[in-house]
Amino acid sequence: MKTVKTKLLIVLLLLIALPLTIFSQDENKRPKYITVTTGHWNMDYENFDKDKWVAIEKEFLDKVVKKNEFILGSSIYLHRYTPDNSEIVFVNSYGSWADIEKANERSQELIKEAWKDEAKRKAYFKNKDAYYSVEHSDEIYAPIGNAKLLKPEDAKKELVWLAVKGHFAFPEDGSKEEFESLTNEYIDNVINKHDIIKGYFQHGHAWGSDKTEFTRVFAVDNMKDLDKIGEKNNEIFKAYMPDEIKRKDFNKKISKYFTPIHGDFIYTSVPELSK
Repeated sequence: MKTVKTKLLIVLLLLIALPLTIFSQDENKRPKYITVTTGHWNMDYENFDKDKWVAIEKEFLDKVVKKNEFILGSSIYLHRYTPDNSEIVFVNSYGSWADIEKANERSQELIKEAWKDEAKRKAYFKNKDAYYSVEHSDEIYAPIGNAKLLKPEDAKKELVWLAVKGHFAFPEDGSKEEFESLTNEYIDNVINKHDIIKGYFQHGHAWGSDKTEFTRVFAVDNMKDLDKIGEKNNEIFKAYMPDEIKRKDFNKKISKYFTPIHGDFIYTSVPELSK
């Protein structure tokens, strides 16, 4: 059984397509991996000023991240409704596993180019690091299946992001082909026709603490829209598949790939700090 589950995990992680971040629809530029670093605010920092923080991070974005050819996309998300109000999430996307290491090396080069004077460089990063605690965690994910990309006008807005973190069940009668077919059918005929959902992305775990993790991410305009997602999804799904028996069969087939356990996390994007 372990062999079957391991093989299914591998094929699920190979269903790579799109991540949480914004990027070109050019197939050659679509990320293969995304890194998610969950950091924490320094809650004891008395000089906290959000505008100054944005300015400091914007300087790093312009001088380092945007010039780093190995980082395809970058974005920052702030706690809205999560178990930890100190959370701040940094997301980067890459074209390959090797590019993750190359990006780190390139960033160090760009940092020295941007702040040639060592004293000024140390002063800048002292101010930047003062906003955060030393605690953080890192995860790497592989985008899975299809996605609904943000329109350019939506990418420039502050959006509410709902991350639904579930878990794969690894059914013995499952297959890559069936999972991919069911997932893409639902996205093409429900999610993509859903005007409330501005963006939709899903990814599986590639490296980190929980290999069973499967995350779906929804981007909407505001908190009120979150309450409308489920009802609208059902409405569109019924219109697409009016036969109740067929709908039940579809739901039964796709549900077997997941456990009934999931967690919901809500964040707010910071559009001015995205690549």
